[in-house]
Formats: sequence, C-alpha cells, structure tokens
Amino acid sequence: MKQLSFLIATAATLATTAALPATAQGRWDYRPGDYRLVGAGVRLLFPELRNSARGQAFVMRNFDYNRDGRVQPREAEAANDAFVAIAGPNRARYAWPAADRVTVIEETRVVPGRGGWDRRAMHDYGFRQTPRGATLTLQEDVLFATDSDRLRPGAIEKLRPLAGYLRDNPGVRVAIDGFTDSRGTAAHNQDLSERRAASVRAAFDQMGVTRARFSVVGHGERDPVATNATAAGMRQNRRVEVTLLGRRASEFARY
Repeated sequence: MKQLSFLIATAATLATTAALPATAQGRWDYRPGDYRLVGAGVRLLFPELRNSARGQAFVMRNFDYNRDGRVQPREAEAANDAFVAIAGPNRARYAWPAADRVTVIEETRVVPGRGGWDRRAMHDYGFRQTPRGATLTLQEDVLFATDSDRLRPGAIEKLRPLAGYLRDNPGVRVAIDGFTDSRGTAAHNQDLSERRAASVRAAFDQMGVTRARFSVVGHGERDPVATNATAAGMRQNRRVEVTLLGRRASEFARY
C-alpha cells in the first residue's frame, strides 16, 4: 500500500533524498519563466495554474511530457493532480515557494530488482525486427476507446512488463510512434496520433521510467500497414508502435 508524505526542502538538502530510488521520487521544478499556454488541455487547468505566471511555469516545466510546447489534456490532468497534492484544499490561497525550493513527494513502491523483468511477458509482446530495433505494436482497442487519447483501465497493466524491463535496463532508449486510419481530417488524425503517443509516454513516466529516454512522434494517417477500405484494415492502422532502439527482437524470443 502506497504511503505518501510531503515536505518542502531547499535545493541544498536534496542530497538527503539521493538514497531513494528514482521511481520513488517526484520533484517539482518551481523556477519562474515566461510561458504562454496553448493546446487543448489549457481549458482543463485549474485557474491557479492557468492564470498565474508561476502556475504556467509549473505546468510547462514539469508536465510538457513530449516537449512540444503545448498542453495536452492528459498533461493538464497530471498538473492538476500534482497541484492538489501540493496545495491542499485551499488552492486559491496557495503561496508558491521560492524558486530555489522543491517539493519532494516520497512514495513507497515495489520496484523489481535488476534482471527481474518478466521474460515471459516480454516474449508475449511479439516483438519484430525493424531497422530501428525491436518493435511491438499495440492496437487501438487495447489502449484507447475510439477517437480518444485516454488510456483504458487495462492499458497500464498491458504496459507494465515493458516498464519493468526498461527500469532494469536504463541504457535502452525508446521510440513511441502513433498512427491512425484515414477517417476524419488529416489535421485531426495528426493531432490524435500525437496525443495517443504522448499518453503512452506519460504512462511510462507514471511507472518510473525516465522521460528523457523517449522520442514521441505522431504520424497521423500516414504509413498505413493495411488498406483503409475495410474495417479490418482500418483497425490495423489504428496503432501505437513502441521500438526499443538498437535492440534485437531475438532477445525476447525465449523465456
């Protein structure tokens, strides 16, 4: 069972938390900055985040997961959740801490030991070899509802074995690519593919995988793997591909 405790510490005291595993630490960057919030998620942000310079900087410094300079709905929800945890019920009266201070959220989690990743589950993903590395394909109906970037309840469990592998192999870098079918406008499909890829990336972040290891790209309706003239073909085209860059699919052929 998770145990949460909250404390405010100066940057000089961060060394006291160094013994904590990376997956057990959440550090918020409070440095001010000049940001203009844009994107579909802006309207979802609490007014305290949306309408103040410190709030805007807090959102962009900590929750712009794919570094595109836009606030996506899932990023806004994560920022709101973090702000509630920090500010408590009196959000409107919250006093932002000095810029050289951070909040450390300590969280007890069960983290598999090195080499303890689930080999059977990694085998069952069905990795295939591609020029960039070992690639697995996750179909839309596994991860998302139709025309949505919100992960289904079971999607996290589907991704959990891969997150365990990545935690145990910190040198592996990852590409996440989103694709759609050709229904709707090209602009809509491009935006949806970007948001879906970013949602998968955010899920790995929640499971303790360092965000800097990922590249996140949406391809829209480009690069179909099947015809868009049939329902079955469109289903195949609605997908997210995760590639372990430079790895061989044969590494996961046995368990």
